[in-house]
Amino acid sequence: MVVEKTFIEGLLVLKPKVFEDPRGYFFESYNQKILEEAGLKENFVQDNQSLSQKGVLRGLHMQAPPHAQGKLVRVIKGAVLDVAVDLRKGSATFGQHYKVVLEAELQNMLFIPEGFAHG
Repeated sequence: MVVEKTFIEGLLVLKPKVFEDPRGYFFESYNQKILEEAGLKENFVQDNQSLSQKGVLRGLHMQAPPHAQGKLVRVIKGAVLDVAVDLRKGSATFGQHYKVVLEAELQNMLFIPEGFAHG
């Protein structure tokens, strides 16, 4: 897995190595050791999945303390433009955003730490 740091501290783009053959594909979507080596010390406790129809635009959302949580976002079909906005008061990049196209074909992912809105 390739871990790319963005210009916003803590926001990571993850690109797993995908093994494909005529039967389908396999990839490791989470590896605690690799992510810890990249500086990610999250305790993953929940996994969610949602579906949006083509053309749907969702608003930015986040959880405020004490319910704040980091997120590992990926797409299992199609592609989405995901935008993360740094709302951490005191952060050098407060108010700045990062956007990335997440694609099922690439299996790329975005780790969004606590204190960010995204959609």
